[in-house]
Amino acid sequence: MKIYIIYQTQDTPSGGGNQFLKALSQKWAARGRLATDPEQADAFLFNSHHCLDEVLRLKLAYPDKPFFHRIDGPMKLYNSADDRRDGLTYWANEKVADATIFQSHWSQRMNAQWGMPPVSYSTTILNAPDPEIFQRRAVQQAPQGRRPRLVATSWSDNMNKGFEVYRFLDRHYVGKLFDLTFIGRSPLPFDNIVHLPPAGSRELAAELVEHDIFLTASKADPCSNSLIEALHCGLPAIVYNDGGHPEIVDGAGLTFDTPEQIPALVEQVVARYAELQAAIALPDIDEVAQRYFDFIAGTTEQLGTRIKNITNADLKSRKRLGRKKSLWRKLFHL
Repeated sequence: MKIYIIYQTQDTPSGGGNQFLKALSQKWAARGRLATDPEQADAFLFNSHHCLDEVLRLKLAYPDKPFFHRIDGPMKLYNSADDRRDGLTYWANEKVADATIFQSHWSQRMNAQWGMPPVSYSTTILNAPDPEIFQRRAVQQAPQGRRPRLVATSWSDNMNKGFEVYRFLDRHYVGKLFDLTFIGRSPLPFDNIVHLPPAGSRELAAELVEHDIFLTASKADPCSNSLIEALHCGLPAIVYNDGGHPEIVDGAGLTFDTPEQIPALVEQVVARYAELQAAIALPDIDEVAQRYFDFIAGTTEQLGTRIKNITNADLKSRKRLGRKKSLWRKLFHL
């Protein structure tokens, strides 16, 4: 079986979806499971609300081939109540997708609460990074005789990525109780936090392993790739008690509800460093790629000929959701 991924990956620093799908496509290509031409594909994988025009063009071109949908979100929870991307995602999942892959159990629950129609075939699979890039140092021990070095990363500069917490730490604790490096884009200036620009995967991994503890304060984050990358680099984590963070970190870190709790948590992580580090037990990209493939292959067999067909009425309902109307008229004569 060969699978075509409907997503244009980038080699420049980008978001977590791009990083994961790039690693997945590389792994499938190495195993002879990646279709580079839609004509060669036995199944299609598409991502959230991305590339929906291309998704629908291929759905019409290959109506007898199953489509699998990788979903995160809900995006309204960390963006704004009028964010239309969840609506597009739910529409595509109902009308196009034959099965759904959620990135965390939290995301699956919350999407259902926010109105995503139930699906017949679904699974939950965490993300994983490229193990040749994100890997542990030979020796990684608790800090002794110096301040602990914390690190946080984010491609997005959305305030809900935790910047209120980082600003609070910058004003009260950084440079006194611990050091903190932020890598990525920030909407706020920092006085004591070391701010580095967005970095490519290799540069990011090299920075991560120079630190002791990963910190993330992002809200409603369904499956943080930055957290997963840091854990794969061997860093115990302190995470905001929300979204998929507790599910991902499991026993390899501690959670907080308010920023005032963080200094005490840093002390606990340092005291339990070896224990927390030993508890890191996330699946690697080999296992994740196999899980994706097994679900797609197994579900395709179960579906048989019961594959969704998209109708002209469905296309008109998609057009009413908004975006690229002129392109839709050109492609589908609506």
